[in-house]
Amino acid sequence: LGPCEHQKPLKMKVQPLVKRKNVHKKLTKFKRFQSDNFMRVDPSWRKPKGIDGRQRRRFKGVAKMPKIGYGTNKKTKHQLPNGFRKFLVANVADLELLLMQNRKYCAEIAHDVSAKKRKAIVERAEQLNVRVTNANAKLRAEEAE
Repeated sequence: LGPCEHQKPLKMKVQPLVKRKNVHKKLTKFKRFQSDNFMRVDPSWRKPKGIDGRQRRRFKGVAKMPKIGYGTNKKTKHQLPNGFRKFLVANVADLELLLMQNRKYCAEIAHDVSAKKRKAIVERAEQLNVRVTNANAKLRAEEAE
């Protein structure tokens, strides 16, 4: 059975070409050694360099250090949960770049784009069949006249 005459045919959202499972080997951040003991030691990671350091010598019971094995799979790196990679769009012309890549990249409208331009970008993206991650942002419900 086809769609009824009074109904508009539903347009399906574009799906990624290949959707791979995104595996995170370590979800917690690497914290700098003894950053929990001293306010002056910032928690952002620095490699321990001391000659007697327990963490540098990889003793049991000490926090782990970053190593190459924690790296992300290159094929799923920068991939969003929906299977696309993000591409920042500031105007309608930027969308044209995604014409042939609409199954690999999705558009994300930049934060400083006005509501008027956003509307134009979302409309053009629909024509080009490009997924927009933040299509509803800064859009107010139009007043009924």
